[in-house]
Amino acid sequence: MTHLSRRDFVKTSLAASAAALAAPASHASAPAAPSGEYIELRSYRIRPGASHGLLDAYLEGALIPALNARGVRAVGVFTETEPKDGVAVWVLIPHPSLESAAGVDASLNADPAVLAAGAKYLTSPTTAAPAFDRIDSWLFLPFAGLPSLAVPALAAARKPRILELRIYESFSEVKALKKVAMFNAGEIGLMQDLNLSPVFYGQALLGRDLPQLTYLLCSPDLETHKKNWSAFLAHPVWLALKNDPQYADTVSKVTSRFMVPAAYSQI
Repeated sequence: MTHLSRRDFVKTSLAASAAALAAPASHASAPAAPSGEYIELRSYRIRPGASHGLLDAYLEGALIPALNARGVRAVGVFTETEPKDGVAVWVLIPHPSLESAAGVDASLNADPAVLAAGAKYLTSPTTAAPAFDRIDSWLFLPFAGLPSLAVPALAAARKPRILELRIYESFSEVKALKKVAMFNAGEIGLMQDLNLSPVFYGQALLGRDLPQLTYLLCSPDLETHKKNWSAFLAHPVWLALKNDPQYADTVSKVTSRFMVPAAYSQI
């Protein structure tokens, strides 16, 4: 019997999951992600009252430069304006391939440059204040309507911005796929047209609260964001999609998180 390494096992499992979710009912083979890109979202939970300075220093000085060197073109780091369930630092990583998503941690943790740059974070003693409590993590398959992460123009220009992370949970895997189809059928294009500046849309392959999809929008400020969102909700394209029976009952819970980027965030 052939024994797989942990890395190979994870890669094989992720590929199988992605292919299964992407395959049509006829079971014909189809590429899971035409762009090759997969989106990872991490939430570093911070203990009440604790600082996340040590984590920020690691992300800025060690993790992000190492990810960029490995082909990850932009990494986002955000905190919530009003945390819903405790303070957390959110990190968004657009992996250039499934191999990157499966193997990057092992590569980073064996890299002398990363170990040196992140030494205070990586070797902090148990008697010290921890950099974080635990990490929640999700892996997303991008939607066909936006197959690669889009770096907002505001981020590229290093201008002030606010982001909204929206999470849609479903009570059925089939209904969750219908909601993905609804986005691809018109919601994504409409959000782009109305300057809601989508960053990514992802169908969760791994993580908590499945089945679910998540997407991220970017605006210069909250007032502009609310104005553009109101225009979306009143638009004939959205109203037609909303009233289409095939898309009924696709979402059972919506969670919205407003976020601001860290000074060193690339998104």
